[in-house]
Amino acid sequence: MYNVVDDVRHEIRSGIIAGLARSGMLEMLEDFTERDIPVEYTREKAHGDFATPIALALAGKVKRKPRDIAEAIVDHIETGRGNTRYIQRVEVAGPGFINFFLGREWLEDVLRTVLEAGSKYGRSDMGNSKRILLEFVSANPTGPMNIVNARAAAVGAGLAMIMKASGYQVATEYYVNDAGNQINVLGTSCELRYLELKGEDVTFPEWGYQGSYIIDIARQAMDKHGRELEGMDSEERAEFFRDFALSRMLADQKDSLSRFGVEFDVWFSERKLVDAGAVGKVIELLEQRDMTYEADGALWLRTTEFGDEKDRVLVKSDGDYTYLAGDIAYHKNKLERGFDLLINIWGPDHHGHVIPTRAGLEALGYPGSSLEVLLLQFLSLMSGGERVKMSKRAGEFVTMDDLIDEVGSDAARYFLLMRNIESHLEFDLNLAKEHSQANPVYYIQYAHARISSIFRQAEDGGINLHDMKGADFSGLTEDTELDIIRKLASYPDEVAMSAIERTPNRLAGYALDLAGLFHSFYNSHRVINEDPDLTMARLALSGAVRTVIANVLGLLGISAPHEM
Repeated sequence: MYNVVDDVRHEIRSGIIAGLARSGMLEMLEDFTERDIPVEYTREKAHGDFATPIALALAGKVKRKPRDIAEAIVDHIETGRGNTRYIQRVEVAGPGFINFFLGREWLEDVLRTVLEAGSKYGRSDMGNSKRILLEFVSANPTGPMNIVNARAAAVGAGLAMIMKASGYQVATEYYVNDAGNQINVLGTSCELRYLELKGEDVTFPEWGYQGSYIIDIARQAMDKHGRELEGMDSEERAEFFRDFALSRMLADQKDSLSRFGVEFDVWFSERKLVDAGAVGKVIELLEQRDMTYEADGALWLRTTEFGDEKDRVLVKSDGDYTYLAGDIAYHKNKLERGFDLLINIWGPDHHGHVIPTRAGLEALGYPGSSLEVLLLQFLSLMSGGERVKMSKRAGEFVTMDDLIDEVGSDAARYFLLMRNIESHLEFDLNLAKEHSQANPVYYIQYAHARISSIFRQAEDGGINLHDMKGADFSGLTEDTELDIIRKLASYPDEVAMSAIERTPNRLAGYALDLAGLFHSFYNSHRVINEDPDLTMARLALSGAVRTVIANVLGLLGISAPHEM
């Protein structure tokens, strides 16, 4: 996808290469190309539009002070002619930064690019079609989705969309933990509640799942299969409730995720992996590679050879596989499906499992870099200044459905995305419900709706909006107008960096900043005014803002309403 900023960067880098060549320094840099030159947006307008720290990076190689290098480069960059279409002025700042000041031609080209690209603006082929399998949520199928799962869902789905927009081939996967003892506990809990519903005197164990959803599943089983259950012996009934409860919980979890706008390409069953003998085969392979040993009646994996603090057990003394053994087999299966990179979003309680899992893959001969794990911190739900307690086993928790019912999917998605995944999140329930500009998602959506309202007014006034692309932008001279265009110009970079850094919160912040710039502009300037040329230029500017807001909200899984 064409991006005018790419042209700007090429022009800047070409100028630097030319400056290095003319000053005699380029011949001292072996295999140095444009790709080695970082060009970044400046944070302050006083420092220009773009800047590069290349002089600092080259100091050691050319044996000169960074500022001297920067001045030599600048002295040899020709502005205003040749290949410098956009560069107007170049300055050296601080210890050796080079700042580039561009003419307004590039801003007008940015505006035309946004209007021309429309929904494709911000997309790129940066990822070179690299195949990525993104696994997230993967909650145990023993209870409804809660708000911790909701955060993982929002982050994972947002990251998948952002990486797809950046040229990666991304598949999403949910790992169904349906082979462990927790499924037996789920089945037994439902069976005991079923017996209670029949009127039998049952002592419900403390280790059982206590939530009311267990009673709901038991009642469904009685209503749909009561006659069949009466004819089963205890072993058959226990197996029935394991399967029935699991199927009901998975259906409920899928429904909740669907309500939240989150769909998975694959729901992968742990049970099928175990039944296929995949775990045993992996252990055999590790033994053949001399990566295991026996001690204390257990089979151990030599994970310390790959950076782990201690070796880990694969097979316990009672013959059962450990969680790690199953995880290594699962990740081997992922890589065998042809993915270049595996990205997992796990909770912080899994931090101790990252290195052992990666070590297991390395022990099988895969590169450790094939697995990347993002640790998503927990969150607290705040209501009226008080923290809402959550406990799945006791049945005292806020479900994903509760959250959607309370604040809506859009507000939930934005609030769950607005902080870096490494930060603990306090979800302000009251703020998320506000229909005011204090609520960030409302503030962003209102900017989109406000522009749509302006367009309706323009059409009612007989203005042909198809003329926007050919508008004369020379009348856009106000600082607020130029600041908006600069912000629009940075959007493709924001998408790319959000993909590279795995930070969907970056786009949440970008949308809020862009909405703020537009609201400020709107509050002090009339879009539809007495000057037809200025009106058309401002409509084009507003249309570009609406396009980008819609694009970023789309990547975050949030709607862009035309009316509010």
